[in-house]
Amino acid sequence: MIILSILFFVTAILYSSVGFGGGSTYLALLLIWGIPYSIFPILALSCNIIVVSGNCLNYIRAGNLNLKLLIPYLIGSVPFAFLGGSLTVEKKIFEILLFVILSLAGTLLLINFRSYDEENKIFKKIPTFFSILIGGILGFFSGVVGIGGGIFLSPILFLLKVAKPKQIVTAASLFILINSVSGIIGHLTKATVLNEIQSYWFLLLTVLIGGQVGNFLNLKVFPARILALITSSLVLFVALRMGYKIFI
Repeated sequence: MIILSILFFVTAILYSSVGFGGGSTYLALLLIWGIPYSIFPILALSCNIIVVSGNCLNYIRAGNLNLKLLIPYLIGSVPFAFLGGSLTVEKKIFEILLFVILSLAGTLLLINFRSYDEENKIFKKIPTFFSILIGGILGFFSGVVGIGGGIFLSPILFLLKVAKPKQIVTAASLFILINSVSGIIGHLTKATVLNEIQSYWFLLLTVLIGGQVGNFLNLKVFPARILALITSSLVLFVALRMGYKIFI
C-alpha cells in the first residue's frame, strides 16, 4: 500500500496543479491494485473533493469565479451526476468506460496544454441550452464512473474559447467539487460501503497533502502549461496501463 499511497500523492500533486481532482487516475490505480470494486467510486470522489476544495477557495479568493459561465453546466450536470451515481455498472463495463475516459481526457489535455497560459481577448458565447446539454452528458458519465468531470469540461471550454484561462480552471474545479458531492450521494443510495472506506483513510490523507503541494506549484513555481503537459502524459500512461490490463 505504500507504493499506492505514493502514486495517489503524485496524482494529487499533478492534477491539483491544473485545477483537477484526479478521480479518473485514482480509479485506474485502485483497479490495477485490486482494491474491492464496490468502493471505487466513493473513494475516488472523496479524493476529488479533498483535492479540489483548496483549489476552489484559492481561485475564488483571486477573483477568478465566473458564475455566468459555470451555472448552466451545473444545471445540467448535478441531477445527472446523482442519477449516474445511483446506477450499478458491471465491473467489465466500468473498466472499458474508464479506459475510454482516460484516453479521451489525456488526449484533450495534451492538445490544449498550451492554452493554460494563453490570454484570449475575444470570447465566444455558447447557447445556454448547449451548455446545459454538455453539463448533463458529463455529469451522467462522471456519476456512473466516479469522477468529477472537470477533466473533460476544461478542455472543452478551452476549445470553445469562452473565457479567460483562470476562469475556465476555476469553473472546472467547482464543477468537479459539486459533481463529486452529487455523485457520492447517488452512490450512497445503492450501497453501504463507508465501513470499507475507513480502511483506506491514509489515501485520503495522502491526497490532502498532495493537493496542497500541487496548488503551491501552480501558484509559485511552474507555468500552468508545463504542469498540464505533465498531467496529460500521466493520464495517457495510466490509460495505456489499463488498456494492457483489460485487453491483453
